[in-house]
Amino acid sequence: MDMMKLLQEFMLTPAPSGYESEMAYKMVEQLTPFCDDVRIDHVGNVIGKISGTKGPEMPRLMVFAHMDQLGFIVRRIEPNGYVQVDRLGGIPEKVLPGLQLLIRSEDGKWHKGVFGPKAHHATPAEEKYKVDLVTSLYIDLGAKSDKEVRALGIEVGCPVIYKPAFEQLMGTRVTGTAVDNRGACAALISIAEKLHADRPECDTYIVGTVWEEFNLRGAMMAARTVKPDMAIMMDVVLAGDTQDLGTRFEDKLGEGACVSLYSFHGRGTLNGTLPHEPMFKLCKRCAEENGIPLQRFASLGIVTDAAYLQLEQDGVACLEMGFPARYTHTPIEVCDVSYLVSLSDLVAAMAHGVDKDFQLNRY
Repeated sequence: MDMMKLLQEFMLTPAPSGYESEMAYKMVEQLTPFCDDVRIDHVGNVIGKISGTKGPEMPRLMVFAHMDQLGFIVRRIEPNGYVQVDRLGGIPEKVLPGLQLLIRSEDGKWHKGVFGPKAHHATPAEEKYKVDLVTSLYIDLGAKSDKEVRALGIEVGCPVIYKPAFEQLMGTRVTGTAVDNRGACAALISIAEKLHADRPECDTYIVGTVWEEFNLRGAMMAARTVKPDMAIMMDVVLAGDTQDLGTRFEDKLGEGACVSLYSFHGRGTLNGTLPHEPMFKLCKRCAEENGIPLQRFASLGIVTDAAYLQLEQDGVACLEMGFPARYTHTPIEVCDVSYLVSLSDLVAAMAHGVDKDFQLNRY
């Protein structure tokens, strides 16, 4: 599998929360050769099943990653054709002025626009270092009136995203939009390929989830279909090798996949994930036995869709894993593609490490 090519295709696919269909169909296309069954559930999750060699007597494993990306929602169309939006997910407002965007019309087509900043020559000194809130910015589509905007099929409620971008930097490092979480989606396909070629004992479900950037509940709905006993979630983790985060985290690009040992939002969303210790021990053992580098990550201020999935049924044994990424939630996220391969190798090895006696209780 050409991981670089697959990641490029996924990063250039527009799929904001609630409008993941284009990405979902690509996931179905990529998973179909490797899964015994692939379906899209009622809320849009993509669920592929790889039957294990020992079937129902084994724990049921779900490996998942969210397909959606953050963006905006049209809130108002001005009479002069400018468009106002609100955030759809955790948008960093300081990067917005001057960005290229795409707006999805109600017929599913994407239209170009920009966040127009105030002209530099007319910006007073007191405004030069001020961050403009998204509610004070306007999208310019080049339209002369609201009628021209609406003639495109753009109305209140339409989604907006950063214009999709992908560039290869030095070596195996890339930059662009939606590294979070198309990197993990590419890893899902690689995992499916490995498990198809060498089946584990347990039934394994490869799942692309919806709504993570919106309300984190898509994975929860997928779990109601899959009914997993255990789950491995894959997402970005914050790389600790930039100038601003070098004293906060230890993980670095190019030094291995990551296991998350603590996540807690702490800003209104009182939820997070503490690792299921037997799964963490499985992760460590598989990394050591297969010579796969493994980094550790822990952070306050982050929450993933594993936080809600773990509360399903009688409780699902969960472990959060991922890969380091820089500049998260901006249009220029950076990751190292070679460690998406490393992540997929490790998760596939973990699937093979599950037997009928695996400890599903925390202790």
